[in-house]
Amino acid sequence: MSSPLLDLPGAVPAPDDAVDAGVPWHFGDPFAEQRSATRSAVLVDRSHRQVIAVPGEERLSWLHLVLSQHLTELPDGQGTEALVLDSQGRVDCHVLVAHLDEVVYLDADAGAQATSALPTMGVDGRQSLLEYLDAMRFWSKVEPRDATEEFAVLTAVGPDAGGILAQFAPVPSKPYEVKPLPGGGFSRYVPFRALPTIDLVVPRASLVEWWTKLTDAGIRPSGTLAFEALRVEALRPRVGLDTDERAIPHELGWVHVAAHVAKGCYRGQETVAKVHNVGKPPRRMVLLHLDGSAEILPETGDPVWLGERKVGRVGSVVQHHELGPVALALLKRSAPVDGELVAGDPEQDRAVAAAVDPDSVPPDTGEPPGRIAAQGLRGR
Repeated sequence: MSSPLLDLPGAVPAPDDAVDAGVPWHFGDPFAEQRSATRSAVLVDRSHRQVIAVPGEERLSWLHLVLSQHLTELPDGQGTEALVLDSQGRVDCHVLVAHLDEVVYLDADAGAQATSALPTMGVDGRQSLLEYLDAMRFWSKVEPRDATEEFAVLTAVGPDAGGILAQFAPVPSKPYEVKPLPGGGFSRYVPFRALPTIDLVVPRASLVEWWTKLTDAGIRPSGTLAFEALRVEALRPRVGLDTDERAIPHELGWVHVAAHVAKGCYRGQETVAKVHNVGKPPRRMVLLHLDGSAEILPETGDPVWLGERKVGRVGSVVQHHELGPVALALLKRSAPVDGELVAGDPEQDRAVAAAVDPDSVPPDTGEPPGRIAAQGLRGR
């Protein structure tokens, strides 16, 4: 659906073929919007995200079995992140979770899909997130529904965001804390590295009203172009851009954040536990600095090369206001992080020199706990 905020003065729509089509791409100066997010506050229209509501007395115990996160004891007024995995532990979709007033809300990228719960459903073996959840209900006392026409997502980013929002509503300040909004909906604090970020899930009928009063109060209007650059800088992956059909949570920094390693009985759990306890993921997500002198940059899905050897896959590619052109990429664990890399497709004349940001490399946590235990048993 197309956002009514596109009718505002200065709003430039995202291209029709962009993943964020239907909402403002920017408001005239995406670099200035990025700078405002780091220094003051911006407001981003993300109303194209889908929202699913899950009421019912068994909502937590049921979602605990369906999603990758531990949810049985999620308190009212709290949220988290979670994944839907396929049977091999590969990432299908990522959701943000909020529990408020006996309803669990899930919001995800528009068009999020999951591998079919039943082989006979879906010609290509995939179905929408809601279809997947509905297929997994069985006799559980839950009633998942599409609430996208009821609620729309806005995101306030920046050090001043909480102070401005406090003029109109209670402000969450702890990771994933959820607060009700006057008139319906809720706000949720999302960890975004050091940058304060608050999602506002507002009644869709009040979208323009919330946008107007917050921007009138001093939050700068911003588009998804600036938000995506900040997301990449914060090393927050996005399904379909920074993942491929083989991606597992460990490669993307989602273990512990969105995937629980100890709980059982969810699809893909065996892979999550096995890689965490006795192995290491075959790839790791890093930030690439790209040669900014090239006229054409690599695109999502292009390969990363070390000499003539493919060692990775390009994910989100953005222009950052300080870092210049950067991209997230999945690199083979064996690829040296200080190697001279090339990102892009040489046959399409969009291959550029690339270097791994050393601060983005996940720390080496040593031998997995399960392997250490097995070595101890063999040493007896």
